[in-house]
Amino acid sequence: MSATETTLIIFAYLLGSVPTGYLMGAWKGVDVRAAGSGNIGATNVARLVGKRQGILTLAADAAKGFIPVFAAVQLGLAPPAAALAGTAAFLGHLYPVFLKFQGGKGVATALGVFVGLAPLVTLVLIVIFAAVALTSRIVSLSSMVAALAAPVSLWIFSYPPGVVGLSALIASMIIIRHRANLRRLLAGTEPRFGSVGVSSGDEETPAP
Repeated sequence: MSATETTLIIFAYLLGSVPTGYLMGAWKGVDVRAAGSGNIGATNVARLVGKRQGILTLAADAAKGFIPVFAAVQLGLAPPAAALAGTAAFLGHLYPVFLKFQGGKGVATALGVFVGLAPLVTLVLIVIFAAVALTSRIVSLSSMVAALAAPVSLWIFSYPPGVVGLSALIASMIIIRHRANLRRLLAGTEPRFGSVGVSSGDEETPAP
């Protein structure tokens, strides 16, 4: 691994570690980790602080994944190296050094990574997410299905094995971070969006 790649990976992790949702809440005097779902993602921020802050959190978390990948491409690095930088940002969001390694679920950050790596594949994933969301009205299920579809879609579109492998790692981590949602899905108690009097649960954001 070159010095450029090493530096970019460190930068990507630190950028991913910036707890956007937590900072948005702190700006308004709210610790989003101690209220709502306890998640630092856009959905909980929007619920506790406001839709504007939720949208800003979504955009910033996605940018954390996109920027390192974009930088890698601009530096002329190979796709696997760009994917590695994006994965470092994703892991930074999940395990942020600035919050004692207690982060979010990484869905929005993964979206940014895939936008930078494979825009066409990302479009496919968004369609898959939307189809599941419209039929099930369950954001967490939609996120997990889209995440699982990512490595398959990248393989179908003939991306290098390193890219497919790292996308599989991202997908598996998203599933692990949704384990509470999985338990509720199996029990039939996972909230559906639009249900009257029902919280939207602890989904991070409606994105692959």
